[in-house]
Amino acid sequence: MVEIYLINLNDYIPAFCIYIVMIAVRRNDMVNLYSIKVNWRRTYFAIASLLLFSLFVGIVGIEYWDEQELASISNQTSTAPTGKVTIVVKISERILELYSDGQLHKKYRIAVGKSSTPTPIGEWIVIWKAYRSADILGTRFLGIDVPWGGYGIHGTNRPWSVGHFISQGCIRLRNQDIEELFEWVPVGTPVRIEGKKFPIQRVLKSETIGADVVLLQAKLKKLGYLEGRADGFFNRDTEEAVKRFQYDKGIKITGIVDQKNLELLGL
Repeated sequence: MVEIYLINLNDYIPAFCIYIVMIAVRRNDMVNLYSIKVNWRRTYFAIASLLLFSLFVGIVGIEYWDEQELASISNQTSTAPTGKVTIVVKISERILELYSDGQLHKKYRIAVGKSSTPTPIGEWIVIWKAYRSADILGTRFLGIDVPWGGYGIHGTNRPWSVGHFISQGCIRLRNQDIEELFEWVPVGTPVRIEGKKFPIQRVLKSETIGADVVLLQAKLKKLGYLEGRADGFFNRDTEEAVKRFQYDKGIKITGIVDQKNLELLGL
């Protein structure tokens, strides 16, 4: 008769999960006990290898799932747009939309800036394009004309970061996506970045630069006082738009936006 015993050494050594299998072989009236010895070095190596393999499978699985989810978006295509190209970036959704003659052509999942380094909302233009060597900025870069920093749309060597608020403010895509976009987007392409608005905390005047100027310009455009872009630079056109707004409201015409002006503008 063969009897098998499982001894759990956790009862004696709580810090480890150790089991020893004892095999009792009954022959006639004598019992012989046999134990299985474990090579712990090989066991640890096997466990570590299994964990690394699981991590690798997990990353590949996430990338595959992401690819499948993107493919499930309706009207996805690999055909180049034939009309005038424009880009809309939706920060809250972490989505970049490519338009052709005003019609949605394709969507891309993106990573955007974290709270401490937000992606700049506003209306920008692609001013230069460059190939890269597959470093942290990926294989392609589309530079946009944000006046207070070197922002752009680019690839990444960390594709698992796409879909998160994680960048230094740039718009990050997977390399295969930016490579496709790079071929379709010429210099001069308009890029509108939409995001959460915030209260303006300072006085705005001529030559002020920043995201708060973008909010002011966007409001002036909405009210019909400004025709130019909301590009974050308080230029002559913005100043004149402010003066026209002040005239219509019957307040002192200065071209400077203080707290009273902000309240009247709803900012």
